[in-house]
Amino acid sequence: MIMADPSLWQLSMGEATLRISLAVVLGGIIGIERERGNHSAGFRTHILVCVGSALITMLSIYGFSEFVYEPNVRTDPARLAAQIVSGIGFLGAGTILRTGSTISGLTTAASLWVVAAIGIGVGAGSYFAAAFTTLMVLVSLFLLNKLEKRVISRRKLGEWTMKISGSQNDVSRAIRLMADSGLSLTSLKVARDVEPNLWRIRLNISSERLMAEETLDFLLSIPGVIEVLTDVPLPVRLPGRRRNGRRNGAMEHQSP
Repeated sequence: MIMADPSLWQLSMGEATLRISLAVVLGGIIGIERERGNHSAGFRTHILVCVGSALITMLSIYGFSEFVYEPNVRTDPARLAAQIVSGIGFLGAGTILRTGSTISGLTTAASLWVVAAIGIGVGAGSYFAAAFTTLMVLVSLFLLNKLEKRVISRRKLGEWTMKISGSQNDVSRAIRLMADSGLSLTSLKVARDVEPNLWRIRLNISSERLMAEETLDFLLSIPGVIEVLTDVPLPVRLPGRRRNGRRNGAMEHQSP
């Protein structure tokens, strides 16, 4: 029977200090980016997640080394570390917020999950993998975020509510016109108004070409549209349009 080298199950104080310190640095680097964006989980949170993951991983591997050679004892160095992957989901869920049809905090939740993985890598001694992952996360959060805003993603134009006079066919025609114009309808709800032959369409819009003012003009030009409400900031006065007031923080515009 070949016995394993006992030194494999030992971790010196210097090595433990190095791993915890590296976890602080790598977690803090990612946390700085989140802190600058005023996200719910920032600098300290990312450090704590990374350090905690590194410590649990070290305990999982080296914390019970005195029992390794006991008879009838089976060791599993990854058992505690495996619980981090699922456990971090509870913390990430706390950063996700839903306001109406808008969901925010997904990127921060993902960054916490990745930071936990980086902490596991540091705790297991995979320094290069942990450092390279940190670099890739920074590239994703900094560079790809700018690329997404400039090239990939459509411009989000917020939530809009339209009042349409006519039949159900007129509502379908209005929706087709919006889709043909290049507007992306990320959510859509159609309901009858209290008045007969009136419909309300609530939708979230994004577009590659149109700005908020152009979108307002376009929606008011659709046949049958008699009112448009939006939470998007718009100028006080638009040519040919008048602002009648605010309802629940949304600006109200009616066709002349």
